[in-house]
Amino acid sequence: MLYIIKTNILKVPNMPHSRILSIWLLICAFMVMVMTGIGAITRLTESGLSITEWNVISGVIPPLSEQDWQGEFAKYQATPEFSAKHGWMTLADFQGIYFWEWFHRFWGRLIGVVFALPMIFFFVTNRIPREDRIKYLGLLILGGSQGFLGWFMVQSGLVDRPSVSHFRLAAHLSLALIIYCFLLWMAWRVRSHDSSPNYIPVTFRPHALMALVTVFITIIWGAFVAGLDAGMIYNTFPMMGGHLWPVELGTEPFLYDAASIQFTHRILAIVTGVVVISLAVRLWNVSRALALTLGGWVMVQILLGIATLLSIVMIPLAASHQISAVILLSIVLYSVYIARKESIAN
Repeated sequence: MLYIIKTNILKVPNMPHSRILSIWLLICAFMVMVMTGIGAITRLTESGLSITEWNVISGVIPPLSEQDWQGEFAKYQATPEFSAKHGWMTLADFQGIYFWEWFHRFWGRLIGVVFALPMIFFFVTNRIPREDRIKYLGLLILGGSQGFLGWFMVQSGLVDRPSVSHFRLAAHLSLALIIYCFLLWMAWRVRSHDSSPNYIPVTFRPHALMALVTVFITIIWGAFVAGLDAGMIYNTFPMMGGHLWPVELGTEPFLYDAASIQFTHRILAIVTGVVVISLAVRLWNVSRALALTLGGWVMVQILLGIATLLSIVMIPLAASHQISAVILLSIVLYSVYIARKESIAN
């Protein structure tokens, strides 16, 4: 059976193994990027706590009968979120938020299948070099850990609070982005064995790494903003209640105060914009295409962030802001990858 699959179904004429592996890894990375968008919508629609159990296999199939739906609704009605925020919901309303959490989990399972099954095939057919197999196994473990971390996050909102912990939300997003970056890096690395990209001087790498770190931190801080609903206050820009910073702060500690969290996100966005644009300026005489892409996209991201704030977190804008952030992360990561003209190390 494996021979038939190898020689007929998955055989791509005249396509090197490296290109097949690269395409597969890029597909997985794209699915992870889409997942961050689905996750953003799930959070924005307050759907994340609608499924109160974690059933890895049976959870693939949503409720199919009226009795099943009533059972799931009853479980949700016992949660703090329903009591504190969603007591007005009917079964039809519940089905709307249930869909997004179910789809979020379904997409996660689909990513696991799309990664694991081809990986097994590539292992068996020796298309993955032995020295690289530990990296692919590591990615598989990280993917499984992401599922556990997601449930760990959901659990935080099922006991005594009507929302998930913003710390666990940030951890969940952090691991997703780490997996995403590893997938992209491996895809580029594998593909470069076939045809090398246009490298830039390695002297740009420290600046590119600084840009990568600032973009990553700003995205993760955005999870704090989302987790505390900090985007729902001070919906003006650049002023915050008539001042450049929030004058009236709450009594909560810094990492729990919504006003402080939003203000810090604004500062991080400005710092990130300066770092990325300065990198783009430096790259102008080396790679104008990369410079324009970096500078242009960071401006798109900043404008989307401002629009999201001014709209009081309109879901399409907020989800676009999330996806745009991941795209910016990808571009900066690529600039790190190709900054190696004077070095052949991977």
